[in-house]
Amino acid sequence: MPQNKCACSPAPGDKFGRLITRTRSTLFPVRNYSRSTAMATPRLSGQPVLDSSRDYLSTRLYNASLRRWRVDCMVSSDPLSTGWVKPRRWDNFTARESACVHPQYRIPIRTRADCKAEQYEITGSPLSPSDVPAEALAIGDTNDVSPWWQQFPKRWTIVLLSFFAFLLCNMDRVNMSIAILPMSSEFGWNPATVGLIQSSFFWGYLLTQILGGIWADRFGGKIVLGFGVVWWSIATILTPIAAKIGLPCLLVMRAFMGIGEGVAMPAMNNILSKWVPVSERSRSLSLVYSGMYLGSVTGLAFSPLLISKFGWPSVFYAFGSLGSIWIALWQRKAHSSPSEDPELSKAERRHILGGNTIKEPVTSIPWKLILSKAPVWALIISHFCHNWGTFILLTWMPTYYNQVLKFNLTESGLLCVLPWLTMAVFANIGGWIADTLVERGVSITNVRKIMQSIGFLGPALFLTLLSKVRTPAMAVLCMACSQGTDAFSQSGLYSNHQDIGPRYAGVLLGLSNTAGVLAGVFGTAATGYILQKGSWDSVFKVAVVLYIVGTVVWNVFSTGEKVLE
Repeated sequence: MPQNKCACSPAPGDKFGRLITRTRSTLFPVRNYSRSTAMATPRLSGQPVLDSSRDYLSTRLYNASLRRWRVDCMVSSDPLSTGWVKPRRWDNFTARESACVHPQYRIPIRTRADCKAEQYEITGSPLSPSDVPAEALAIGDTNDVSPWWQQFPKRWTIVLLSFFAFLLCNMDRVNMSIAILPMSSEFGWNPATVGLIQSSFFWGYLLTQILGGIWADRFGGKIVLGFGVVWWSIATILTPIAAKIGLPCLLVMRAFMGIGEGVAMPAMNNILSKWVPVSERSRSLSLVYSGMYLGSVTGLAFSPLLISKFGWPSVFYAFGSLGSIWIALWQRKAHSSPSEDPELSKAERRHILGGNTIKEPVTSIPWKLILSKAPVWALIISHFCHNWGTFILLTWMPTYYNQVLKFNLTESGLLCVLPWLTMAVFANIGGWIADTLVERGVSITNVRKIMQSIGFLGPALFLTLLSKVRTPAMAVLCMACSQGTDAFSQSGLYSNHQDIGPRYAGVLLGLSNTAGVLAGVFGTAATGYILQKGSWDSVFKVAVVLYIVGTVVWNVFSTGEKVLE
């Protein structure tokens, strides 16, 4: 059988010996995969090419003497074939056509090239480990693979630590609602004094909503949230001592606790705006806020057990000391932004930033610009309308169960846990739905409007039905569904601060949450006044009207686009 041999001269400067290529098959367009260790790739024109930029072995084999080199190649279109196919004859080629020419490729099939290489008498110094480039990968060595907890995404570490911070936040807040009963008996407090103690928390809480946002945007969310947890944990531990000293000292300590918890939401919003990409924003915020709901459940569940076994001071000591564990983890694992984390991988950094650049911390707050934007006012008004109904249900629910549904106090206390559990579950469901819609191409504006409309119209519907039902079971079901749909707001207005102004996310949440806290204070007081003159139906109607007002304002003026640079 005639065989064509191409004597290919080496490239200029190449000290390799002559490369003899014996063609044993027809030439197809293939992606060569070679079993040889040679780095010289012969071209069909007859000139071997040395890629010095990628061939690190050639630096060591440059002075090698290659006495003889033979490459036997085959081309197979069968992906499963591992043998040598029978070569085709070259009789139909002319002498000129067969002399190392570029043939015209016409067969559009996927092929594989196998090469057998023989090399003889290669001399030269061995390759040292220091000559291996950084991008080289050692195959089969798994000793240096990090354990799963070290490969866990850093951004979700921040989210989980924020979740536990909010868990502790509400645990430390609701323990007073349980401990106040034995405390009032021991110190002889009347109902007016009890109400004063409960309300003293909001004195400090209102004070640091906007300040917490300013501090977080200037100094970073890590510092401010860490400060808040340490502050309110110390205040919680000192509460029994302050109560034994006297009422004024207790009121001051409760206000101090409000100062610490007041910075939590703005600081958390600031740090997540830097760490969480928009495609994961809803689910991360929903998870963090569900920590508040589960914190209330945990506090309401464990406080009676601790009080019955160790006395009422044990609640404050136990819950407050948990903050020390959290702050140790926070200081070690958390950073205010991805640019400050030296252990963050390049791949995760690219995923977080999404092509954007990290901007410098805020040095001054453009109040005039912020307050001139309609979406900002949509946030403030909607937050007020939302919290009016939410605080009424959560504050007056035990009274409603007892007076209207005729449940005893024990049953009322157990049923009070149900809305918090429902909100924790549905908040995370709403977060996953919202992020899925964003990933499928739905605009952020439409996603925020859809989720917040559910958060407004759902409670409005079930509160309207609540005044129509006649059985306790249906009333409890309506109440739970009302709070469950309310939790969709975590993927609506509560996520929108980071959408419209990520650099000022802390300040924006401080503004809107101040309106929300005022709604809770005024709504709780107004409900008592309404019940003196009217009925529960009137209470629910006021809440429904505000839910509808919030729906209209939100859908007309809100946006998911950035309006503050």
